[in-house]
Amino acid sequence: FISVTHRVPNIRKRGALRFEEKDEVVLPDYGKTTVDVDQHRLAKKKKWRREDLFGTTLTVQTLKDLERDKDFQATAARLQQLGVDGMTKEERANRRRALDSLGVPDFNSFLAGKLQTDGSLKRALPEVFQINIGLYCNQACAHCHVESSPLRKEMMTSEVAGQCLELLKNSPSITTLDITGGAPELNDNFRFLVKMARQLRPDIDIIDRCNLTVLQEPGQEDLVDFLKENKVHIIASLPCYSAENVNTQRGNGVFDRSISALLALNEAGYGSDLPLDLVYNPLGAFLPPPQASLEAKYKEVLDDNFGILFNSLFTMTNMPVKRFADFLHRRDELKDYMDLLVRNFNPNTIGSLMCLNTVNVGYDGKIYDCDFNQQLGYAIESETGDRNELSVFDLQSLAELYESKIRNDNHCFGCTAGMGSS
Repeated sequence: FISVTHRVPNIRKRGALRFEEKDEVVLPDYGKTTVDVDQHRLAKKKKWRREDLFGTTLTVQTLKDLERDKDFQATAARLQQLGVDGMTKEERANRRRALDSLGVPDFNSFLAGKLQTDGSLKRALPEVFQINIGLYCNQACAHCHVESSPLRKEMMTSEVAGQCLELLKNSPSITTLDITGGAPELNDNFRFLVKMARQLRPDIDIIDRCNLTVLQEPGQEDLVDFLKENKVHIIASLPCYSAENVNTQRGNGVFDRSISALLALNEAGYGSDLPLDLVYNPLGAFLPPPQASLEAKYKEVLDDNFGILFNSLFTMTNMPVKRFADFLHRRDELKDYMDLLVRNFNPNTIGSLMCLNTVNVGYDGKIYDCDFNQQLGYAIESETGDRNELSVFDLQSLAELYESKIRNDNHCFGCTAGMGSS
């Protein structure tokens, strides 16, 4: 820069007259800008600085939020009154009434009319083995289709986890082990599953469906290193790049903790050497924006504001089940949302539906077509006609489910609307 102090006459106006005074005006910074204007650059905004949140818990804050949440308390009271099965039946009846009022048939008949088939779907040779190892979570998100929270105690046992590994060993068609929850990392069998799966199948893609804030929970201080060591693919929830929207959907304090966790993952090589993908789902009763353009926006904002890098963004349609279904019903928006899903039916989603190549296992070992069916209690039944629900202990290999008929219902409109939820 040119270091010059310019002094100019002090020129004043008085009416139409201009006159000069003897004293000079000092402009201490005028003239310091170089003439090489092609080299001028705008400095990036100061990076967000994270607090040291590792080793602290979000659970206490989540429980406080639940105590103040009138909607959660109302749902809990109904759950105590009706039980899980009763609430699931009530929820299904609400979806059916919404479709009846729209003049829309059940999903199977709708699909048959659109595709000119009998509407049935059959499983290909399974490639994805999805294991839901428990419903306990340090968060209680407004959209959660499994209704996870710190109050849920359902967790997978070591016996069920061991049988899942046996099926993985005997199922060479499986290329992906997808571990979900709840917060799966808080299950005692999570690390056992990951380590043994990596030993049994070094080539397999092991996915951790991570809520990010779990990385800071007490006892999880070494979790990032563990995930890195076992080359675990992280798919993390971040429903927006703004603090207000994230905290509204996922709970107070979640945004700062999520950003801190993402920075820690970046420092460990995630987003560059190791895969780190993010998931967006809408705050309310609307479809997600186009995935490619939203991914570009996420990458721009997260890099500019926080220096965060990630690989891909997946946009998901909210499924009208469980906590999100309650949200819609309370706001009298279920009919409009079902109408939105039906109007935006996309036949191109059919070939990539998760149920076609996925086998899902619940914490209790029962087998399902997908995680959504699991939460509604729609287990895969034996084909002997006795309607017995299958569990991992009934199979030697997941290949036995090849060409089995997939159970569908009216919530399946969520996976076929727009770009889907698979």
